[in-house]
Amino acid sequence: MDLMKKVLRFGLNAAMLGGMVLGLSAADELAPLPIQLPKPAFKGTPGNPPPESTVEKPSDKPRPPFYAPKGCKNLALGKKVTCSDKAPETGTPDLVTDGNKEAGEQNVLRMRRGTQYVQIDLEKPALIYAILVWHAHDSPSMIMRDVVVQVADDPDFIENVRTLYNNDQDNSSGLGIGTDREYYETREGKLIDAKGVKARYVRLYSKGYFEGENRVGYNPYTEVEVWGIPAD
Repeated sequence: MDLMKKVLRFGLNAAMLGGMVLGLSAADELAPLPIQLPKPAFKGTPGNPPPESTVEKPSDKPRPPFYAPKGCKNLALGKKVTCSDKAPETGTPDLVTDGNKEAGEQNVLRMRRGTQYVQIDLEKPALIYAILVWHAHDSPSMIMRDVVVQVADDPDFIENVRTLYNNDQDNSSGLGIGTDREYYETREGKLIDAKGVKARYVRLYSKGYFEGENRVGYNPYTEVEVWGIPAD
């Protein structure tokens, strides 16, 4: 099947189009990621966002499948997590990659106010195609602030740092002005197209959230998945 027919048939994500240009030539080399979603944790619709929010309008349709090379796995599962808050309010860093993304306080690492991050060591370089993050999905009106996702080759994020997503449009976290929009937390999590970037370390920032029109300072993380293939 040629590239254009494949695009029309499957509606492939941009990363896979780029991947084909870089060498993915056969249709059977691609497959939708086998993402398992947690159970719904609330009923209802989001309330009015605050005036300063750039939040996307929520979709009433399921997220379309995300295509990546066959053999992609969640490389973050069970991997070591560190975080910027050395004394979190609740939970421990290992909760972020334990495979449990169900809503509930017992499953959440909750860090204190300000810009905070979690960092995952994949143990070896990998080709990363998608990153999914569930901050918390037990409310229909939660909007995380200053979400920035970066990858790097070293744990101090000095070597070859690349930003994959940034919705901090006023640079209040000091990581650069982002062009992405805020979003409502749902059980689908936020999927970030990593476009096959090669890296070993993944870092995810946030700076509190809006609950409706109210600001909440702490930073929750339920689960992060990093879908990719170990690099040669």
